[in-house]
Amino acid sequence: MAVALNAVPFISVEGMMKLVLRQGLPAFLVDLARCIEADFARWPSFDKTPRLASHSVDGVIELMPASDGELYGFKYVNGHPSNARTGRQTVTAFGVLADVRSGYPVLLSEMTLLTALRTAAMSALAARHLAGPDARGMAIIGNGAQAEFQAVAFRSLLGIEHVRLHDIDPAATEKCARNLRRLGFSLVTCETAEAAVEGADIITTVTADKQFATILTDNMVGPGVHINAVGGDCPGKTELHRDILLRSDIFVEYAPQTRIEGEIQQLDADHPVTELWQVINGNAPGRTDRAQITLFDSVGFAIEDFAALRHVRGLIGEAPFDPPLDLLADPDDPRDLFGMLMRAEARL
Repeated sequence: MAVALNAVPFISVEGMMKLVLRQGLPAFLVDLARCIEADFARWPSFDKTPRLASHSVDGVIELMPASDGELYGFKYVNGHPSNARTGRQTVTAFGVLADVRSGYPVLLSEMTLLTALRTAAMSALAARHLAGPDARGMAIIGNGAQAEFQAVAFRSLLGIEHVRLHDIDPAATEKCARNLRRLGFSLVTCETAEAAVEGADIITTVTADKQFATILTDNMVGPGVHINAVGGDCPGKTELHRDILLRSDIFVEYAPQTRIEGEIQQLDADHPVTELWQVINGNAPGRTDRAQITLFDSVGFAIEDFAALRHVRGLIGEAPFDPPLDLLADPDDPRDLFGMLMRAEARL
């Protein structure tokens, strides 16, 4: 993409929506999952670190960096569960992709919507490797901003049509059901989490409260179930009873981060887990029998966001929806930044 040195390609929220809708949401999720899988397949080539988190009583603000040696990416993201009470999003985000050789940004993008998309694509990608081959129905416990994306991703990648919904807020469930009915899903709304998981092959937990919670108890999880635990994503925030973890084969994105933030923060530091990239590469088994309980302890990792930004950059090509941003100084003489400021005095 040829742009002036001062300009950085930019994707606004409106631009992201146009990009997704132009391709179609299911196709976008499938291609995004494919891009994430490709980057997980080259996992050892990435410079990796747990995200940098700043916690407060109200929520968390995080920076998530990753680099493959050619491109460097990071995401700024927050998580503030009480925001909904003031009309704000619980999660907002933006991201940057940069050229390692020059350090210049090559993309600045909204990532509130893109994070919802990549989280759903990651969940479904993991389930494609870990869930039973005959899985047809799923439960979604927590029907907030992420729930519909999860349902569409699981249908797009695994053919899931039957969805059971539960949230402690009935209005959230009704919102989710209304949106999914428009897309032709077979739905059951449930008053309890116990009712929601009845007969489900896949259970997704995606709640927002920042606390040690027990969304699933041990008696709610039968043999052969795949659990997609999305909501527990920072220290002091979990969704599953510890006994479920002890019965499950646990798969994670990046163990050093998940041991701090995921469901496995409840377990000993040396409890065995498998990083998902090893399954994708064929270096470790995923599901090995029909009765096995598999758990994807998903906290979100920077390589997923890197892949999402890389994917979007490829899609916008030479025809982005948004004008580039005048973000970088570009003096006539690269050594004369001061002179650029002085010359601007005459025209400003």
